[in-house]
Amino acid sequence: MQANATIDPAEVARFDALGAQWWDPKGKMAPLHAINPVRLGFVRDVLVRHFGHDARSLRPLKGLRILDIGCGGGLLSEPLARMGAEVVGVDPAPGNIEIARAHAAEAGVSVDYRASTAEELADAGERFDAVLALEVIEHVADVGLFVRRASEMVDPAGLMVFSTLNRTPKSFALAIVGAEYVLRWLPRGTHRWDKFITPDELEAVLAATGFTVRELAGMVFDPFRGEWRMAADTDVNYFTVACPPT
Repeated sequence: MQANATIDPAEVARFDALGAQWWDPKGKMAPLHAINPVRLGFVRDVLVRHFGHDARSLRPLKGLRILDIGCGGGLLSEPLARMGAEVVGVDPAPGNIEIARAHAAEAGVSVDYRASTAEELADAGERFDAVLALEVIEHVADVGLFVRRASEMVDPAGLMVFSTLNRTPKSFALAIVGAEYVLRWLPRGTHRWDKFITPDELEAVLAATGFTVRELAGMVFDPFRGEWRMAADTDVNYFTVACPPT
């Protein structure tokens, strides 16, 4: 088996080319900046509940070791570290890691960024309280293998959090046609609808590793407020939280 069999070179090259645009809220990654507060809030709340931490603390994630797979320029890793977590951010695109390291250094935030892959970390025997793969799974070459290798790094008392896009007619209309061609929130070709995965499909892949889905939640855009929010609607964007076998 190839060491990095889940990596899609074309996808890596596309994101590696973004460079400094990762931290430009009005650039090509503007949609990611728009959803980041919602993603961050959801992850924080899930981790605080699961590990029994104080949600009112300024550093509610202190003591937790978190892996951010496909960290890109560090948009999620950095604020998680600010909340007290020991964060390892991994991305196969060296350019992304350079941007992430430079931004963290400038901000005075400690994050362990690595130009590597989930498979390589799993092979090294790394273990984490939480493994995150947000807006990543729709870009990998082999979903089953990716989930299995990621699951190997979760502590028995830990969890995994995914966020991705559902494969529905609604997601094609909104995430492909609307976001890439009409509103031009994203560059054309950012996503392939056939690589989207349904919640049931993801649950089946997780079950094959022995993991159980504990929470499923949606994220929607509110056109009246011009902002994203959590919702029960999982037709387009959704989160899945899964725990290892007990």
